[in-house]
Amino acid sequence: MGRVIAVANQKGGVGKTTTCVNLAASLAATQRKVLIIDLDPQGNATMASGVDKYQVDATAYDLLVEETPFDEVVISETTGGYHLIAANGDVTAAEIKLMEVFAREVRLRNALEAVRDNYDFIFIDCPPALNLLTINAMTAADSVLVPMQCEYFALEGLTALMDTISKLTAVVNADLKIEGLLRTMYDPRNRLANEVSQQLKKHFGEKVYRTVIPRNVRLAEAPSHGRPAMYYDKYSSGAKAYLALAGEIIRRDEMERSAGTVDA
Repeated sequence: MGRVIAVANQKGGVGKTTTCVNLAASLAATQRKVLIIDLDPQGNATMASGVDKYQVDATAYDLLVEETPFDEVVISETTGGYHLIAANGDVTAAEIKLMEVFAREVRLRNALEAVRDNYDFIFIDCPPALNLLTINAMTAADSVLVPMQCEYFALEGLTALMDTISKLTAVVNADLKIEGLLRTMYDPRNRLANEVSQQLKKHFGEKVYRTVIPRNVRLAEAPSHGRPAMYYDKYSSGAKAYLALAGEIIRRDEMERSAGTVDA
């Protein structure tokens, strides 16, 4: 069964979409079947995948609100080699429309039930807010991957996010867990960044990925060309970092699956 991972942080500008797109492309390059669900009305993950958000026939809005069949919503051709459910401004209306429907928190989970087994990994790019779209993502997800900058305000945001996840596990998804904490836009020359990094490792231990995503111009440029970094400049430090992260996630996944088999 495919792993469903929500990429979330209530603080904006921490690299959620960059992580979603580049991690998905890196995993797809290892012959894994990967899907990105863009739930951010800005549609940045859609554009970064080489898909024009203004030209798509259907978006996450159609999947969640209109209950359009998955096959009619999914886009199989992207520059990253993964499948995509797109987003654009229409997804903003989904937030309002979902308020009116029954079982609104589980719309995404229900939509994915029939197709989970078709993918190894499903990543959900969440908006930088706690709204019905984010709640749908976390209800559907097995775990939450949290990209964050190593700065003071990021720690405050992380505390709020952990509180949110704790509340959601109590109400809508008892199995939801933290997949991992990813340090993004990292500059090892910055003393505060190193101090925050040490605090993260102290409090969260193995949940903090060993892989660190550096500040990288190529990583920032790639979305404007509609391509993941590894297909824009595969030798860039950003592209190499996300390939390393993909390897780390695959190793963790294999270890967890083998441990589950032993326990069974």
